[in-house]
Amino acid sequence: MADYSIWILEFACVPDAPTSSLIFGRHNAGTEKLPYAYTLLRGRGHTILFDCGLNAASHGLEFVQKYNVSNWAHPRDVLAEVGVTPEEVDHVILSHAHFDHMGGLELFPNAKFLIQREELAGWVSVMTMDRKFRWLMGATDPGDIIHAVQLAREGRLIGIDGDQDDVLPGIDVRLARDTHTVGSQYIIVRNDGMPNSEDRYIYTGDLIYRFENLDGGEPDDPKILPNGLSFGDYTKIILATDRILNDVSGDAKRVLIPHEGAMADVYPSRTTSRGHYIVEVALADDDKSAL
Repeated sequence: MADYSIWILEFACVPDAPTSSLIFGRHNAGTEKLPYAYTLLRGRGHTILFDCGLNAASHGLEFVQKYNVSNWAHPRDVLAEVGVTPEEVDHVILSHAHFDHMGGLELFPNAKFLIQREELAGWVSVMTMDRKFRWLMGATDPGDIIHAVQLAREGRLIGIDGDQDDVLPGIDVRLARDTHTVGSQYIIVRNDGMPNSEDRYIYTGDLIYRFENLDGGEPDDPKILPNGLSFGDYTKIILATDRILNDVSGDAKRVLIPHEGAMADVYPSRTTSRGHYIVEVALADDDKSAL
């Protein structure tokens, strides 16, 4: 019995992302498509997003042009594929504050946002640093940080302090301090609602970009190989990845990676008229398939 329907919804892509930015050490290996996606959950009286994408129709356009982001679609069109409107989203859990994960704050007018307190405070601190440190803000929009602080003042953004169980029914968060960012978190879904769940999924945010990060492309002799572009400690990324794998008993298909196009091969999926994929990870007992 599944409590939540879970869909991974592509909303844009970078057609020519350097492979070396996705898999550590893969220099001179060319480029590949990097999908941008968020994950939607529906069930137990909630409509929940993990991350909220970006807004290419306004301030996000600067980053769209900077990183060659293509084929962006408004969440009204993306969510319509599974019968949801942006106004129905009541909670957004933010894995971290990069532009493609927190840039769509204003697009979900009725949502409450949850983020690690260290993550938001860390970016405020970086914004106060001398211009010579500006590389640290390379994937973070200062406007998003300011907007998040305003939402906190309004009571619509809540800071989480470290690991917390049941931030929403059957959903836990785990702080991965000083990894991809200063306060990245990953999200555990216990889709049977049980404390020792046998139906567990983990949404990674950008701790992991590819399935290959989990085994180094050597499934018979696996090694954890971190992503190629992070702002923290790579040893801590490797250790966080190991915790994620342990939490799903080594079952890589239960690791939900928002930038991994191969998710569409692991679970049932379809391609929309815009060329985006919809991946149906799980279906609640009282819900209808979007495929």
